[in-house]
Amino acid sequence: MREEILQTRRRNIRRQLRKRNIDGLILTKSVDVTYVTAFAGHDSWALLTKNAVYLITDSRYTEQAHNECLQTTIVERRGFISEATGRLVRRLKSLRSVALSRSISLAAYETLKKSVAIPLKKVDGLLTTARSIKDKVEIAAIKTAANTAAVALENTKPFFKPGIAEIELAGILDLEIRRLGSKNGFETIVAFGPNASRPHHQPSRRKLHRTDTILIDFGATCKGYTSDITRCFAVGKPTAAYRHAYEVVTRAQAASIATARAGAELVAVDAAAREVIRDSGLPVHGHGGGHGIGLEIHEIPFLKEDAQGTLQAGQIITIEPGVYIPGKLGVRLEDDILITDKGCQILTRRCPHAELPI
Repeated sequence: MREEILQTRRRNIRRQLRKRNIDGLILTKSVDVTYVTAFAGHDSWALLTKNAVYLITDSRYTEQAHNECLQTTIVERRGFISEATGRLVRRLKSLRSVALSRSISLAAYETLKKSVAIPLKKVDGLLTTARSIKDKVEIAAIKTAANTAAVALENTKPFFKPGIAEIELAGILDLEIRRLGSKNGFETIVAFGPNASRPHHQPSRRKLHRTDTILIDFGATCKGYTSDITRCFAVGKPTAAYRHAYEVVTRAQAASIATARAGAELVAVDAAAREVIRDSGLPVHGHGGGHGIGLEIHEIPFLKEDAQGTLQAGQIITIEPGVYIPGKLGVRLEDDILITDKGCQILTRRCPHAELPI
């Protein structure tokens, strides 16, 4: 990671801390630690002060931390991480108040509270909001993750043959992602035929039939950033009902994408797809119409019926409407979209939508 990118992130966070009259920020969530230090390991916390950044880790990760972290002091701990962090805070006499996220466990919070002699403030949304606007390094990583996923899916298509099980096909796709030097951003969903009516179906031993359809929801990672793509296919000639659902979902997604730009109301972008599906007479998806992606698979902003706020330039979101008819069919199309001042850019173009056989 470029040093200037990391410094910009830290500067922006410190600016928010000054507004709140806070001297230091303890980061306990792995993705937040990565965002501020570039460290990709686990079981580690970070402390950001006005003039320095500290990574609190253990002997399993110290070598990795020294290789990955930029302008960060590595503190190797023994014992509980909350106690080690408390000792560090006590040692830094310039700290008069420290903030931390509410994501910390109650036990860790109580231990930390006993270890320090200064006020602990809980802050929400500070890092979440900062991480929602992607810099050029993050955008490039998500583009690479999307392209990797597209190639992996293309390499998997020869296995779309009757007789293969959902769990087998998911495993093959996962292996292709690994072969390309990446890993899964989340657990791959493969659903055949009526199983696709369950949005978060877990791949089973059900085998592909000659007249089946396939729904695949998957993603690859690059430098910790994930892509999130859903594609649907027909093995043989699809039914008229399936073709209709597929066509409606295609139009619904296009309607949402057409409204996505900086300043657009989240609820309006979500509603654009729902209106198309509702007008078709088909059931409207019960899940949100999309979400932010980045170091986590689900980040702000969230597109949903009661969403508040607007899209901002630099955010990367999914747009994923669907139609589900229990026991019969499921269609969902999902692409990753970069929000710009003038509109949006589709980052998943290298993974084309299927042309259904007639």
